[in-house]
Amino acid sequence: MPLVSAPNPRILEIGSWEGRSATFLLTSPLCANGGSIVCIDHFDLFATQAGKERREKILHNLPLTGRPFRVIEKFSVPGLITLLEEAIKGEIAGFDWLYIDGSHRADDTFLDAELAWRLANEGAIFIFDDYLWGVQPQDSPLHPKPGIDAFMKLHQGEFEVISTSYQMVLRKKTKMHIGFLVESLEPVDIKTDAFGYYVNLALVVDTSYAMPATVAIYSIAKHSSRRLTFYVIDCGLGPNDKERMMLSIAEDPNVSLVFIPLNNNGPGASQGPAWAKVDLIDLLPVERVLYIDADILARGDVGRLWDTDLDGKLLGACPDVGFPLGHEKIERGPYFNSGVLLMDLTRIRGEVQKLRDIAKSTSSSKFVEQDALNIHFRGAWKPLNFEWNAQGLGTYARLRTADRETVNVHEPANPILVHFTGPVSPSLPLVLNPHVQPCLSKPWGYGRARGHPYAGEWWTTLKETPWAEWVESEEYRAWHDSERAKAKAQAIEEFDKVVEG
Repeated sequence: MPLVSAPNPRILEIGSWEGRSATFLLTSPLCANGGSIVCIDHFDLFATQAGKERREKILHNLPLTGRPFRVIEKFSVPGLITLLEEAIKGEIAGFDWLYIDGSHRADDTFLDAELAWRLANEGAIFIFDDYLWGVQPQDSPLHPKPGIDAFMKLHQGEFEVISTSYQMVLRKKTKMHIGFLVESLEPVDIKTDAFGYYVNLALVVDTSYAMPATVAIYSIAKHSSRRLTFYVIDCGLGPNDKERMMLSIAEDPNVSLVFIPLNNNGPGASQGPAWAKVDLIDLLPVERVLYIDADILARGDVGRLWDTDLDGKLLGACPDVGFPLGHEKIERGPYFNSGVLLMDLTRIRGEVQKLRDIAKSTSSSKFVEQDALNIHFRGAWKPLNFEWNAQGLGTYARLRTADRETVNVHEPANPILVHFTGPVSPSLPLVLNPHVQPCLSKPWGYGRARGHPYAGEWWTTLKETPWAEWVESEEYRAWHDSERAKAKAQAIEEFDKVVEG
């Protein structure tokens, strides 16, 4: 019999009959140093003599153990609801050992297990009795096995199987999570996870950005205390790209990843992947989303950003550090960076056609989709703190300009979302520009984002993902050298053109 690590384990038994198994558990090595049990049984609601006798026997047997006990004289579901309400109010703790033997019906067994699972501590032992019961066919709805199998399929990845015989024995790997509140309780945790709402995040990714997108997804999940769903707009990902993304969050039961094909009729297909930010407005099956670029590194929990009140605005965004008041190609005014966007999709969808029209007319604009979004949402966006989209760190963010002073944009001391702005592989003139040193670059490009204060942290995070081996491969090194050679060759070509001009 596997023992739990709790020195004084709390036991929950569903279906106790006369209390023989409960007595055995309380007097077994499991409770050698102490322990307690809660038994749930309806005792025929005392409508039969047999039910009354079973109640008398359990109340006689349990005191003989000398251990604390409690008998809940209800059917399993209302009995479990009673315990769940008490747990929500903090009146009882979770359980370390749970024994499910309340009914032989598959649906009853599933329901008992699902409710009891929410009362089980991390590491708890979960025992299903009668898994190989021989009275009914094993695929019958009157047999517990189909209910147990369905439960295990639903919670795949949240447990390890300890034993499979007449009993199915599991060890829970996830933390206790009840998932609802009761009316009598003050809802103090609504903004965290009390209602079970997911934080919805979206990325637009093609195969060239699959690696940094995996870092973004993994780092956000790593630092999150919330339930997350990532929606990835697939702009041409390969099977290996998707597999690595899925593997990066496979061990976290509170994180989901959904791939959504790109709309062939939208600007993302006709004008390039960056324009799929417009497509996602209609593609996502949610009302609110936090969009992030693939070149983002999370260093903390995005939950506080998700909870931001937009104060009636359509989206929240951080000022663009390079051009906080826009640039010469569009109308001057407050201008945001589109790398992190908290979007009220319900309201935005009402004018999405107007945004598509702007997208067509600005397809060759200086900052492409970012210009289109700024034109469309002018006056309708809420400025966010720079910690949520820290751009240009170690390079141009340090430079003081009149525009930056006007909007008071300065480097945050401890950014939560770091945005590696700049090209993957910078051109030679950009590398040699004496006014912005070190040059702009992504960490994985040949420039390695030298001088960026969080480039090393990005690489450390990457090595925790399924891409770790690839960046050590000859293929990656060859690409790295090739991009560097291309930058040199292009510079020479431009030089020759000017000289021969």
